[in-house]
Amino acid sequence: MVKVAILGATGYTAVELIKILLRNPDVQITAATTRQEGAPPIHSIHQSLTGRLNLTCEDLTPAEVCQRAEFVFCCLPHVASMEAVPGLLAGGARVVDLSADYRLKDPVAYEKWYGHAHTDAQRLAATVYGLPELWAERIPHQNLIANPGCYTSASILGLAPFLKQGWIDPTGIIIDAKSGVSGAGRAPKLNTLFSECNESVSAYSVGNKHRHLPEIEQVLSEASGQKVEAIFTPHLIPMDRGIIATIYARLKRSATDAELLAAAREFYRDKPFMRVVEHLPTTKDSAGTNYCDITVRQARGQAIIISCLDNLIKGAAGVAVQNFNLMAGFPETTGLLV
Repeated sequence: MVKVAILGATGYTAVELIKILLRNPDVQITAATTRQEGAPPIHSIHQSLTGRLNLTCEDLTPAEVCQRAEFVFCCLPHVASMEAVPGLLAGGARVVDLSADYRLKDPVAYEKWYGHAHTDAQRLAATVYGLPELWAERIPHQNLIANPGCYTSASILGLAPFLKQGWIDPTGIIIDAKSGVSGAGRAPKLNTLFSECNESVSAYSVGNKHRHLPEIEQVLSEASGQKVEAIFTPHLIPMDRGIIATIYARLKRSATDAELLAAAREFYRDKPFMRVVEHLPTTKDSAGTNYCDITVRQARGQAIIISCLDNLIKGAAGVAVQNFNLMAGFPETTGLLV
């Protein structure tokens, strides 16, 4: 039995994580943390877990967490995560960090984009980025995995086959992405109130100001062996969950739709959660699943790539469990085929 803890158990990602882990009979969730007072039972925070998990949420130190669990999912916000991870690793735990704290390799870049000096900077360069579709072989023996972001996963998974195989130009890429409101987290914010976002679509962080951009460029540059530059514009859509990214990239040579689809299928041939489809995918197709659906068309010398996934699952909790499965020696798909 593998004992698991979840730090920051009150958010949307944490409840999805718990539901997935409960499908694995060889996993026991032994600790969940919150800074709320009174040690509330987990089902009082997430009512959907009533009768499914008998666990209280506590404010535990990293050392106390390590006494109860061998694997830890860190669902804390950025900055808070880097404060906890060193203690968890020192206590012998293996960690999947769902924050942004260990995704960027350069501490200067981290401080620029997140407005805070990294307090565990020496670990950044060696931390493996946990996107199994690109680097499954790097993950199993690691003690710390940086879980990808949701927008980044949709963008990277859409672009990677065509960059690595030399179909598209690595510069001048345009990513037009749209996410459901749950991507902003569970804490109330003015722009995600029903009366503010319903019946409205809005762009934000326009002009290469979104924190996921350096992550996208870093990962794709490493994966393709060339400097990748993109323009990334996110939008808030009045739906609960899901991401759709429409990506435009210049083709380096002429290609038909069939050739581009075949290239993507070959690239993801043995990847269980990648679906390369001929139809135009929608967010409903992958909602509630760990699948990422992509398709591609060509027009006027451009590749038009459409990538869809559930931001809470394939964009967060689902890929975290993929990483955990690889680290713990379970089949990668354990708990994720629904």
